[in-house]
Amino acid sequence: MQVEQGARFVARGFGWHHPGRVNPAFSGLDFEIPPGQKVLLVGPSGAGKSTLLHAMAGLLVDEDGETQLGELTVNGQVPTEVRGVCGLMQQDPESSVVLARVGDDVAFGPENLGVPRDEIWGRVQWALDAVGLGSLPLDRSTSALSGGQKQRLGLAGILAMHPGALLLDEPTANLDPAGVLEVRDAVLAAAAASGATLLVIEHRVGIWAEHVDRILVLDAQGGISHDGPPQQVLDQARDQLIAGGVWVPGYRPHPPGQEQGADTGPGSARKSLLLEARDLSITRQLPTRRQRKERSRAIAAGQVPALNLPAVAQGINLTLAAGEHLALLGPNGAGKSTLALTLAGLLYPAGGQVLAHEALTGSLSERHRVSDPASWPAAELADRIGLVFQEPEQQFLAPTVRAELEFGPRHLARVRKEKLDEAQLAARTDQLLDRLRLTHLADANPFTLSGGEKRRLSVATALATEPAVLVLDEPTFGQDATTWAELVTLIRELLERGLAVISVTHDLDYVAALGGRRLTLQKAEPTHGS
Repeated sequence: MQVEQGARFVARGFGWHHPGRVNPAFSGLDFEIPPGQKVLLVGPSGAGKSTLLHAMAGLLVDEDGETQLGELTVNGQVPTEVRGVCGLMQQDPESSVVLARVGDDVAFGPENLGVPRDEIWGRVQWALDAVGLGSLPLDRSTSALSGGQKQRLGLAGILAMHPGALLLDEPTANLDPAGVLEVRDAVLAAAAASGATLLVIEHRVGIWAEHVDRILVLDAQGGISHDGPPQQVLDQARDQLIAGGVWVPGYRPHPPGQEQGADTGPGSARKSLLLEARDLSITRQLPTRRQRKERSRAIAAGQVPALNLPAVAQGINLTLAAGEHLALLGPNGAGKSTLALTLAGLLYPAGGQVLAHEALTGSLSERHRVSDPASWPAAELADRIGLVFQEPEQQFLAPTVRAELEFGPRHLARVRKEKLDEAQLAARTDQLLDRLRLTHLADANPFTLSGGEKRRLSVATALATEPAVLVLDEPTFGQDATTWAELVTLIRELLERGLAVISVTHDLDYVAALGGRRLTLQKAEPTHGS
């Protein structure tokens, strides 16, 4: 089974200017991509790569007649008129899963396209075979899949619609090293099986360079700076790519001020202990109201509460002191994010305890001065433990970047009925904007930012309330090498000032640069707690 022909893309002076923004996301693009070609799209964070992919998929609409610059066509037509031609897969594996069972999820697209029922299930099996998931039962729960499997399932869902082009926005960004190769190889096999044109955005060029026909380099100042065979572009543009933050093969940024691998964590013997986990069991399932009440009564009675919920991991013991970095490592599905959310007080432990020590509880009222963060009021929790979600959009609430950074401090002042020092807030906001290179985007809508810019904003919003503990879930995904180094430098500075940092990550370069301690979780089948 194969599509008749891959899609052809032609751009002539093409650009996109988000309303209200001073500068366009990108401009002056001229290129032709013939059917079936495999193209790697690279450039610094903020160069407009994701916006371009969305435009090619027909997801952007020029409502005011001034947003689109120049011309872009897919098979000679405007992208919005041929939306079924292109299949777009985004960074987050979860965003590509729609339904509860594998077969239904892959069938969802063809069903919505009106494909005859008798033809749909043939497409489903072909698509699953193409991405290496053909042995999975069609009734297998999608929630039981690993991150790499979910990403391949999303790809199968796209292939089942027989698109003329596969547009992939950092499809391996959130995956462990094994999952990266798993998804890349599935993409290449699927492109070969379908004959579709392939465009991939990836900051780490080495993953794809040997497997594509061509590299297009978007210039942050507009236009395309280099376009040609992979090795030729990497040879001719190496210095420019490094300066632009692209992770070219053989290059690793070294943030100034510390040798890689040095231990930045000062250790709990010399710093105040903030958090502790004792024989902790973690769960992704939320307790019922009755279970929460029983848990509260157990805590009030000085007992160790336990919830009869499926445990993702058990027997976790750790401590976290001021100025210390703790890296949570392990394969997709091992429970790293679940552990981070539990330590941050946003998920209830299935068993054991998360204890907050006096250096963290601080000025909590007597009513709430318990050692269990999950029992704290939301405002008190946010003031002490800052959290950066894996998906930045999940924490955006305001219409502008500046308002987003001001939201947390303003909310805390309202809850506590305290007068807000506007001058101090403005100075703090300006400092964060400058430190994370977001000043030029202060008035932009957070949802119009690039993936890397959204990540930096999410870090800044967590820092705005000046917490004692910062929990980061995949902090470096979507970052070019330059911003990666800046982020590492910033976190080092925070550690030196006494902030404790917990990082969920697959990025071993990041872990080596920050030092501290590591806790590696292993994937296991969920079990029920006592």
